[in-house]
This record gives sequence, structure tokens and C-alpha cells, in this order.
Amino acid sequence: MAKIKISKVVEDNEFIVLAGEEGLKNYVEEDMLSRPGVELAGFFDYFEPKRIVLIGSKEATFLDQLPIDIAKTRVKYLFKQNPPAIVFSKNVIIPPYFLEFANEYKVPALKSNLRTTPLNSKLYTYLQEYLAPKINVHGVLMDINGMGTLIIGKSGIGKSETALELIKRGHQLISDDRVDIFEKEIGILIGSAPPILRRFIEIRGIGIVDVVQLFGAGAYRETKKVRLVVELEKWEPEKYYDRLGLQTEKIKYFDTEISKVVIPVLPGRNLALLVESAAMNEKLKYMGYHAAKEFTNSVNKLARGEESDE
Repeated sequence: MAKIKISKVVEDNEFIVLAGEEGLKNYVEEDMLSRPGVELAGFFDYFEPKRIVLIGSKEATFLDQLPIDIAKTRVKYLFKQNPPAIVFSKNVIIPPYFLEFANEYKVPALKSNLRTTPLNSKLYTYLQEYLAPKINVHGVLMDINGMGTLIIGKSGIGKSETALELIKRGHQLISDDRVDIFEKEIGILIGSAPPILRRFIEIRGIGIVDVVQLFGAGAYRETKKVRLVVELEKWEPEKYYDRLGLQTEKIKYFDTEISKVVIPVLPGRNLALLVESAAMNEKLKYMGYHAAKEFTNSVNKLARGEESDE
């Protein structure tokens, strides 16, 4: 199971450590956050102790309205559950007993410079990126005019060379060689590069290329929603290839299916242009326009002797 040390969470999110430094070696394994509303009212039956606890202005205001002895009792019980850490948003005035219990139970008390809503969103996204189950796909992930396009195929088929040409055409690289994919929710796949591969692309005969240094900061982005898979494969004369585009092939990662296009590779074919066209054609489908269906409808009308709409 994936996990991340609290000290890294602190570093990456620029949290201030207020107390409980001994607990910075703790690990968090849950990507969800706990907002202790009913718990501070005394109901702990469904409390999730493996989640980071987030306390915002609402929780702090509620505690402030309780008698001090009751508030301390409930907060102490919260710390006894040994959560990985407790994070306070920007405007929270932190009662001193929180810091006492943080040191006593070795649970880090952390302060953010963000307000509650953006903090909740940012921290949840951060934890999900690190802790959600991932699969590794051999391929190249590109952002082609907003379409996250995963290029796959056998080694040596030309994936990286195609990606380099796409970058020259103004598109963005997310990852070359290995793409880490996780499912944010059903229907949404997010792809990124392993830390060591970020910004780099390998071109046979040239070597490792830093696309940011070569093409500028606009040539790279860290993550992208994967919406299309393009498979490059060696041309097989006996194989049938869909020439109209009426057949929609799918590929499934986790519980999410996305469209897949197979492009046969032949000498002289401009693969970058073909991949770019496939991505833009899929984008048009998302917008409600299906060129193959429009063409087929026009042919059928002509066959029936009907006049074209144009």
C-alpha cells in the first residue's frame, strides 16, 4: 500500500509545524481528509483515525462555544485516536490545549497559509496524487490542444520521435517512456511522469533531451487528464484497418474506458500529424461532431436520391 511521510507532506505544502515534531516520522496512507464536525460534538463512532484531520474556522468556532473542560475532553479523545497529523487553516485561532496534546500524543499540529476551502482542495488533490492506486503504462503522454493523448506501441516504433515533433508543433509533453496513471474517479484518469523522468525525453541516436531547456517552459506540464489512447503499430497488409472511423475501439484502465485509435506505421507517413489529427478528431466528438457519421449520412442521402443539406 502506498504511503507518504508527514515530514514530506509538510515540506511539499509549506506547512508550519506548531507542535508534535516527534510525529513527523508518521506515515499517512489515506487520501481522504477528516473534518471533525460530529466528533467534536462527542460522536466518534465513525471517525477514521488513518486520515489527516483538517480543522477550519467552523470547527474552531464550534469548539470555542463549548465549555473549556468539554472542549478539552473531546479534543484529547481526538488525539488519542492517533491520526497522522492535524492541520489548521489560515484564520483559525488555535487553543493552547491543542499544542499540549500534540506534544503528548506525538501527533504533528500543522498550520497552513491557506483558507479552509482551498486548503481542503489542495491537500486532497496532493494526497490523491501520491496515494491513489497507480498503473504504469509504457508510452508517451501528450497534451494536444487540450486533449490528453497517450501514445503507446512497441519499443522502437517511433513514440518519442512523434512526441518530439508534436512538441515542435506547439503541444506539451507530460511524460515519456513511462506514464503513471491513477483514477481520480470513475471516468477521470490522470497521467503524470515519475519524478526522475519529468521534462525529459529519450530520442534514439540523440540521447536524453530536456524539453524545457530546448523548447521553453511551455513545452511541458506535470499532469493531464487522459482522454485518448493512440496505438502505433507496424503495418500488417493482411489486417483490416477502419478507413471511415465508424468503429469506436475502447481501452480500459481501472474502471474507466476511453477511446483508442490504432495508426499503422509505414515509411513516409507523418506520424505527428496523424496523432495530432486523431486527437483533434476525438475532441470534435466530445463537442458533438462526428465526421464519419456525418459523411455516412450524406452518402446514404445521396444513395436514396435525397438532396444534401448543403
